[in-house]
Amino acid sequence: MNNAIIDDLNWRYATKKYDSEKKISSEDFETICESLRLVPSSYGLQPVKYIVVNDKSMREKLLPLAYNQPQITDASHLIVICSYRNISPKIVAEHLTLMSEVRSIALEDLSKFGENMNASFAKLSAEELCEWTAKQAYISLGHIMHTCANLRIDATPMEGFDKAAFDEALNLTSNNLQSVLLLALGYRSPEDKLSSLPKVRKPLSEIIEIVK
Repeated sequence: MNNAIIDDLNWRYATKKYDSEKKISSEDFETICESLRLVPSSYGLQPVKYIVVNDKSMREKLLPLAYNQPQITDASHLIVICSYRNISPKIVAEHLTLMSEVRSIALEDLSKFGENMNASFAKLSAEELCEWTAKQAYISLGHIMHTCANLRIDATPMEGFDKAAFDEALNLTSNNLQSVLLLALGYRSPEDKLSSLPKVRKPLSEIIEIVK
């Protein structure tokens, strides 16, 4: 067993109270950003965007839209994890162009891949497509939470917020985006009593079944 990985996962918890005086270093935040860039996604399409809200007044405006959860204003950084509302043929074409450039593949050799993507998205309703892209945001969440744990930076995933109100406040809809999750990042306050509590998890025998 890789004890370093297990140590990371045992160290992290959903921090409720942050030390508002402690800030993430620019070097560590660069690592977090690069980790987000490397998040896997279906087709490699990356139908997500991460809005980092540093502006104090904006975070105060967002606070009541997230039911006054103190992490919104107290954490060092607040990331709004967004996904695309729609995936147009133009977005697919841009992805194919990037693939062609990075992997030195002729664009025409990727045409079938592009046709398959466009055909798959065309079968989905607007609601189904929003749901599909939102699932990509959850992949991002799991990925970045482990990165933060490795850096010993606390991370709190949050679903409890008014998504429509966030979309309006951050002008997301007009940019083909929808807010899906919030992620508060920073350092736990010594006053957060949850930090010292053991994790409550089911035993392996109840959650893993091996089909032989």
